[in-house]
Amino acid sequence: MTDNRTSSAPSPATASTPPKELPEQLVAQLVDLLTIQPDGKNAFLGSAQHLGFGRMFGGQVIAQALQAAQATVTDGKQAHSLHAYFLRGGEEGPVTNVAVDADFDGRSFANRRVVASQTGKDGNFRPILNLTASFQRPEEGLSHEECTMPDVPPPEDLKPDVEARRAYADRAGITGSAREVMLRPRALEIRTSDKLHWMNSEPREPAAHSWFKTAAPLPPLSGNEDLHRAVIAYASDFTLLGTSALPHGLSWMRGELVGASLDHAIWFHRSAPADEWLLYATDSPWSGNGRGFNRGRIFTRDGQLVASVAQEGMIRRRKGA
Repeated sequence: MTDNRTSSAPSPATASTPPKELPEQLVAQLVDLLTIQPDGKNAFLGSAQHLGFGRMFGGQVIAQALQAAQATVTDGKQAHSLHAYFLRGGEEGPVTNVAVDADFDGRSFANRRVVASQTGKDGNFRPILNLTASFQRPEEGLSHEECTMPDVPPPEDLKPDVEARRAYADRAGITGSAREVMLRPRALEIRTSDKLHWMNSEPREPAAHSWFKTAAPLPPLSGNEDLHRAVIAYASDFTLLGTSALPHGLSWMRGELVGASLDHAIWFHRSAPADEWLLYATDSPWSGNGRGFNRGRIFTRDGQLVASVAQEGMIRRRKGA
């Protein structure tokens, strides 16, 4: 079957030969993608991204919706959480219309309600994502941290995931546009310390650990916390849903699964530079009823917890697979 929601693991479609951009160009394109443009009072436009999948990457619309919400909070409050629901699949080509409702502005906290839409074939707006974000004025408070960073190899000891993708494409005989999409240069560099769902077909523990950062520097964190937070939100949709596939030895990449993100939640605990290595530790404590539940924790290199993530997704064995 074909699901019409925004998917974290879309199937490759046709694609032109990927451009040979430098890392700095790729990161500049990511910054442009996440820099939403005003389109009226509390209304914004999000740029399109062309990855060759046909469907919009879920992290893109989450990050653009967060950026729109952040743009309407101008008194120093910072986003500390967001909760989003994917409604239907976004397309890669059209711009995204993002409307924000300022539901609450208090002394310490604020709340924003966001709807991201695209124009359908009938010319009408079709909502693709609902998101609520909460903001807080920075303050001192009771503090504890009982979350231990997993003991994994540092990123310098690991190969970039693009090398694993190239080896997989060679081994699987993937050619043409599908290969171009798979090996397309990316603005995020990811290095995985264990096997993701597409790397092998053996059932394994539902946990994965990947380092990530932008492939080139971003503007400094100070004064650009909103951008770094948006990049982390964008990155948080990578590798997450696939964690629930690990115990079953199945993969979207091999055409064995049909899947789509259903919802996505992030709690931002502290600011952190997204152009320095961050560890994304994911696990999946449950799957059933055609759904998989996944959790994520994002750490700095020195073990500070930056953000917590949760997501449930539709995950089904493809008929005939």
